[in-house]
Amino acid sequence: MATCPPHTSYPSGPTAGAPLSGAPVGGAPTGGPLRHAHWWQRTWVRYGALTTLLAISGLVILALVREETGTEGFLVGLGLATLPVPLLIAAFRWLDRVEPGPWRNLLFCFAWGACAAALIAIVANSFATRWIATATADPSSADTLGATVIAPVVEEIAKAAAVLLVFLFRRRDFTGILDGVVTAGVTATGFAFTENILYLGTAFGTDQLTGGTGIASVTAATFFVRIIMSPFAHPLFTVLTGIGFGVSALAADRQHVRRVAFPLSGLLLAMGMHAMWNGSSAFGDYGFFAVYAAFMVPIFGLLTWLVIWTRQRELKTVRAELPAYAVAGWLSPVEPYALGSMRARRIAREYARRHAGRAAAREVARYEAYATSLAFLRHRGRRGRAGADFVVRERELLDELWRRREAARPALDYAARITAPPVPVAAPPWPVHGAYGYGCPATPAPYPAYPAYNPYRS
Repeated sequence: MATCPPHTSYPSGPTAGAPLSGAPVGGAPTGGPLRHAHWWQRTWVRYGALTTLLAISGLVILALVREETGTEGFLVGLGLATLPVPLLIAAFRWLDRVEPGPWRNLLFCFAWGACAAALIAIVANSFATRWIATATADPSSADTLGATVIAPVVEEIAKAAAVLLVFLFRRRDFTGILDGVVTAGVTATGFAFTENILYLGTAFGTDQLTGGTGIASVTAATFFVRIIMSPFAHPLFTVLTGIGFGVSALAADRQHVRRVAFPLSGLLLAMGMHAMWNGSSAFGDYGFFAVYAAFMVPIFGLLTWLVIWTRQRELKTVRAELPAYAVAGWLSPVEPYALGSMRARRIAREYARRHAGRAAAREVARYEAYATSLAFLRHRGRRGRAGADFVVRERELLDELWRRREAARPALDYAARITAPPVPVAAPPWPVHGAYGYGCPATPAPYPAYPAYNPYRS
């Protein structure tokens, strides 16, 4: 695997050009009979089994929550719990805009959190709490122990299972820290959604029994704490696990200790932070607010800064890696700059939509995603962290880009020209005939020239 093109080549099509690795591209191995996959290895079988599992989990969790809250309480809880979900999903999707993953991954993560993980948590937490209460004959201490020790362990493991599944079976879509953050965050958003239905529905039922209404009601207090103050609590815990898997994804295949240690460390941190949050009520009347102000908000701010910094770093990686493909003729000279700017990407999609319709805009969006994946693949290859399928994957991405070049290149060229920073040009110190200011007693100050196109100017 080479790290630069052997020579400048301008391909006439996907089959005429060569990937930068310079190695032959192969598909299925030759020289032997093809082995048919077993029935359990077929895609439709796996999708069907997973869909059935999530559907059964959803029906069971629906019945359990409705039995706990009642029909009216369930509907109230469902309506209130839905409010933060679009905002959280939009935030995680915004983070994922550099290299957007497929929606099916996000749907799976949300469904796993809302159905499978929530069901595991309810069953395991209830069983453990009852067992502790029976063994110690102290129900109050069993509830405290269950909330501060059992629940964080069970819930974080249940949510981490979705991250692990995506990491193992959707490895091409899981390439770095942001992928771990988005996968874990969406999973935890689904889990919090179901949990909020349960808590808000139970609070509504309590108000019906006690006659509580208005701001002083249990429903209002629960809504304020869980929806207004801490809608990010569960995503914040599980994001620590996602960061661990993201760091593991950046490690080379031979770094076995790192690939295992970081996900486990992230999971342990998530459990510890979750336990501290659940146990904050045991720190006194103001324990909740103390933990919220001293730990939750600062850690939330730190992680927000981390993921935004990582996002900008990924854009720099795109600008640094793609020029080699422009030299080889796979990309136009201006594309690395345009693809490394979120503003230029947006302008390109809008240009394509305005001049060629929504289908063209979708093609431009796919072109941007494939180009970003290509840049990350090359970055991992230069660092010795690419897998054995580097050459095949590189060629696949190049072919995808080549098929969409007619729709994408005009839009990206336009976006690059629009977003290129102006280059100031100083006026000559001597008079120039025909120039503005000629004949004036004083030499004109330097003036900005017409915005010259310089895509690599920082």
